[in-house]
Amino acid sequence: MYNQNFPSAFFITGTDTGIGKTAISAMLAQGLNATYWKPIQAGLDEETDIQFVQRTTNLPDSHFIAERFRLQTPMSPHAAAEIDDVSIQLDDFTLPEYGTKHLVVEGAGGLMVPINDEDMIIDLISYLSLPVVLVSRSTLGTLNHTFLSLEALRKRNIPILGVVLNGPKSESNRKAIEKYGEIRILAEIEPIDEINSESLQTNFDEHF
Repeated sequence: MYNQNFPSAFFITGTDTGIGKTAISAMLAQGLNATYWKPIQAGLDEETDIQFVQRTTNLPDSHFIAERFRLQTPMSPHAAAEIDDVSIQLDDFTLPEYGTKHLVVEGAGGLMVPINDEDMIIDLISYLSLPVVLVSRSTLGTLNHTFLSLEALRKRNIPILGVVLNGPKSESNRKAIEKYGEIRILAEIEPIDEINSESLQTNFDEHF
């Protein structure tokens, strides 16, 4: 089982928005009995990511750290911050104290999403000095997005724990990512009918 090797704190990012990184974050938080932190939340009209993770896990409130920035509009952080007349700078962020063995930090959008006029999510990852779990879709189009994301992380010398493929299994895509990306596939998570603490724990136990 890989879970014994997860570092104390790590960053969940994705190859795109809507890739399923919040569900994977919830799964890892549930399985590792971890603390969850979403530094930037953009979009408050519907269920936020921290609310989703709280609802779908059975973790106590003490396992959740409030967002550093809560932006009203579901847009790229730099644009949402401008609407709210908020300035986001890297030195606004410090790793919070957490009382569990692990801290799961979830990003906003993909790696190259701007948070201000100069910095992107990948710069925040580097600033926090965290290794990365990269969530990729399993289906058509994943190879290009995954390889570009891996290349960007490696150019910044950001450690990569591995890739989680989210969606229907594709042996071809899995083998291609392993071979050409020279990366470990941590897990292949197929669609979950109902996401709750039991299904998250079951999938964690089976795949990690």
